[in-house]
Amino acid sequence: METSIQQYESLIRSAAQRLKGHQRRLFQAEVTNALCGGSPRVAERRFGWGRDSVQKGLHEADSGLRCVENFAAKGAVACEEKDPQLAADIRALVEPHTQADPELKSSRRYTNLSAKEVLQALKNQKGYSDELLPKERTMRDVLNRMGYRLKRIQKAKPLKKTKDTDAIFANVAAARERYGNDPEALEISIDTKAKVYEGDYSRGGKM
Repeated sequence: METSIQQYESLIRSAAQRLKGHQRRLFQAEVTNALCGGSPRVAERRFGWGRDSVQKGLHEADSGLRCVENFAAKGAVACEEKDPQLAADIRALVEPHTQADPELKSSRRYTNLSAKEVLQALKNQKGYSDELLPKERTMRDVLNRMGYRLKRIQKAKPLKKTKDTDAIFANVAAARERYGNDPEALEISIDTKAKVYEGDYSRGGKM
């Protein structure tokens, strides 16, 4: 008889584990009312369920209201959010070695500092100890979350020739041929620059 009771209780635990959130709490509340005299403490001792969760399920079952879960708040807090000073020190070290996306298509910034170099700089320049700093792999994730990507910084190369360049010079040549011998025609030569993107680049430069 004792073996049968243990088997039933094992099945009940297994069924609860297969449910999530609101449905699990309602099931726990139903089992607690039927087998534990409506006591969350008895349910905790018998089935290993948290009595706070069981109590919440009993309240939901009685009131007909559902408690909304906040699963996002259960995860670990990112170290740069938990320690704003660390985030500020990382930016102070990385910003002088960054440049914007050359085409300004995103807010992503590129740096030539690796995660290992950032960790070393935090220890040497900011006085952090190993215990206060994340590991190298975690630091790579921190830099990515802060909008930095590791990339060798190259000088921006200006656009030498656009797809319309040949058409522009062909039009100039046709105009010269048509009006070149006209003594009343005035020829003006203007040197202009093509439109380029403007953004922050390494060492304070702009394009």
